Amino acid sequence: MNRPQLPRRVRRSVAVAVLALCSVLAVPTASSALPAPAVSAPAASAATTPVVTWAASADRLDAAVPARTHRVVVHTSAGGSALRIRLSNAFGEQPVTFGRAYVGVRASGAALVPGSNRALSFRGAASVTVPPGGSVYSDPLPGTVRPQSDLAISVYVQNAAGTATGHRMGLQTSYIAPSGDHAAEDTATAFTQQTGFRYYLDAVVVDAPSGTGAVVALGDSITDGAISTSDANRRWPDFLAGRLQSDRRTTLKGVANEGISGNKVLSDGAGESALKRLDRDVLSQSGLRTVILLEGVNDIKATPAPTAAQVIAGYREIVARTHAAGACVVGATVMPYQGWGEWTAGGEAVRQEVNTFIRESGVFDGVADFDAAVKDPAAPSKILPAYDSGDHLHPNDAGMKVMSDTVDVRALRCGR
Repeated sequence: MNRPQLPRRVRRSVAVAVLALCSVLAVPTASSALPAPAVSAPAASAATTPVVTWAASADRLDAAVPARTHRVVVHTSAGGSALRIRLSNAFGEQPVTFGRAYVGVRASGAALVPGSNRALSFRGAASVTVPPGGSVYSDPLPGTVRPQSDLAISVYVQNAAGTATGHRMGLQTSYIAPSGDHAAEDTATAFTQQTGFRYYLDAVVVDAPSGTGAVVALGDSITDGAISTSDANRRWPDFLAGRLQSDRRTTLKGVANEGISGNKVLSDGAGESALKRLDRDVLSQSGLRTVILLEGVNDIKATPAPTAAQVIAGYREIVARTHAAGACVVGATVMPYQGWGEWTAGGEAVRQEVNTFIRESGVFDGVADFDAAVKDPAAPSKILPAYDSGDHLHPNDAGMKVMSDTVDVRALRCGR
């Protein structure tokens, strides 16, 4: 059947409108996706370099559910071209088949900018099966992505069983279409469920200008953004991403948030320990130049708690392994938490000893003294009320910004 044709002037006006709406994710529809390795980190041309623009640590979630579509909202840091996503089945006991995956520009809620939703592929195929413990990168998507923009990654889970992999505390609303494949749809109609979980997606990568690098924030709930304003990107790594983007003196533009609420340096519990997840969550990230390590408070306030020497030994191992991978490590001091239910005078003594090591040992390539930035001068074991969320452990939005402002951008580069 022949379809009626619009007048040329009308067709041109429609095309211009769609291009304007899709300027954040400008993808030439005539181009085809190029094949990329399924598991290894993506490569780039001589003029560009792969850089992580968004990430969230993988962990065990609830039961995996087949035949539903997840729409995960992400906020980019670095801009670039040839977007790829990484889907993870790190904690699954069964293979997961992703039927289709799309990426579009988020308008509001689960709705996308009309015409911006683009299909992703995996070695040229629309679907891919990821084995237990595995992960997969999509093929590069032609077009460009703006820095500091909201994208929606829509993934149809065709077959899944056992435990789902993802990130628990997103501080960003994502959406679920509970039945069927709705990944290609621009509208929010089918996405009737909301969630704070980020199912299966654990990294987004772009090709940035050659020499561009990324910072990975390795931490616990404070890095994860606990108590900061939801859906507002006010975690301290978000504020840092904004600083790096506007600072012309640095080529560090990507920021990956690898915080897990309750995480510890030495032992598993809320997520695997920092030592155990270092390779997967941190050292595997494209464009990694520097790690900012803010971990230790959950170890210190645990019962039984490790000694300061044991926490420091964990720090030394993280630094040694990161240096072996060619990246720098900035040590962030453990922040005050008196008033939190697990605070003790003995724990405070350990915190002070650990912080002295971070500041004075010379093991780290730089120091971000978050403790000094947020403590109450009149009561140094407490957070200053202006920066306290109210639970005496987690900073509020103002505290998160002060933490970001404390990071010396020059200290994020070392001679490795």
